[in-house]
Amino acid sequence: MEQVKGDLKNLFQQEFTKMVAVISNSFGLEHIEMAEDLVSETFLQAAETWGIKGIPANPAAWLYAVAKQKTLYYLRRNKRLGIKSVEIIPELQEPTLEFIELDFSTQNIKDSQLAMIFAICTSAIASEAQVGLALRILCGFSIDEIAEAFFTNKETINKRLYRAKEKLRSENVTLVLPSETEISNRLDNVLHIIYLLFSEGYYSRTQNKILRKELCREGLQLGLLLTNYEKTNLPKTNALVALMCFHASRFNARQTENGYFIPYAQQNEKLWDVELFNQGVHYLDYAAQGNEMSSYHIEAQIAYWHCLKVDTKEKWEAILKLYTQLLLVNYSPAVALNRIFALYKVEGWELALIEAEKLNPGNNHFYFSLLGELYQNSDLEKARESFLRSYALAKTQTERTAIQEKIRKLPPVVKQ
Repeated sequence: MEQVKGDLKNLFQQEFTKMVAVISNSFGLEHIEMAEDLVSETFLQAAETWGIKGIPANPAAWLYAVAKQKTLYYLRRNKRLGIKSVEIIPELQEPTLEFIELDFSTQNIKDSQLAMIFAICTSAIASEAQVGLALRILCGFSIDEIAEAFFTNKETINKRLYRAKEKLRSENVTLVLPSETEISNRLDNVLHIIYLLFSEGYYSRTQNKILRKELCREGLQLGLLLTNYEKTNLPKTNALVALMCFHASRFNARQTENGYFIPYAQQNEKLWDVELFNQGVHYLDYAAQGNEMSSYHIEAQIAYWHCLKVDTKEKWEAILKLYTQLLLVNYSPAVALNRIFALYKVEGWELALIEAEKLNPGNNHFYFSLLGELYQNSDLEKARESFLRSYALAKTQTERTAIQEKIRKLPPVVKQ
């Protein structure tokens, strides 16, 4: 039974979003909640049936077949209740009811998902709602997981998603690829959403995990989907895919079997995925075509250097230069903090400490962890205070365990 639960959870992550996209594409985006309900019922039936009979030889095909049956039953049931199918779905003519055929071919799944990405990223919906919808519809997140990711409650998320879906209806957003001009206007938003999805997996704030590989895989798959479509296969798209490939190539070395974080300097490069790294190089080469230099280009180059397990001054000088460039293109406190670490590797702790003390980090536990590391060279008491503050601000137990280890390794403070 546990095996069934595990396999079903993996299938949910892989297939939920595909099935919702196909059903929504068949009947219209205004019926997205119907699509979600039908797919959820399909997985509920799978849990009940597979728990008794075992997992079928082709579980995805089984899910697709049951989803088709449930869709047809849904329309028949409403017809029996006196609700014509054309009232549910105006485009659907009554005589065709018996001949409904959802197309779960590989190509139609890809087309439906691509159309769904651009529909969600319409400017009619606020950015936070876009991310929430993407987590739900494109990545199969539960409401609980989305609430955890946003540090809020289920009720707030449910209201936010409901308003976003109502906006999709009122603005008549359709599941068709926009015009070439509109694709160009909306692509930056699409790439940003994919970047956020991958980032949430790479440094997860949900389920008390540091790394959620399945979510990163979803982000990477969505990026690859864009590279397969001529109008979105642009240098910045390839740069984002390269960035995700480089990060994903180090997954197996980033945490222990128990889920504890392994610092970069202690990672075993023999566990890095050479094939994914080479894929990253491939997409980075494509990204070099043209004159545009996006933040994804710079971050991909930084990630490339991190995939070279050498600790030379040349490497850190290159990374420092790239972070300085990234600050000018896309400033953020996280980028500023990462630049200080690179500065520390190139110029030493004294200059890095001066720069670190100028920052206003807010409640960023990474900042206080770096501050603790820098203070170790001059003031052990301040180092301990910084690590303790970092510990208090850390979001997951795996982070707190790593910080606790740094505190344990500090030499005792000698009283004068």
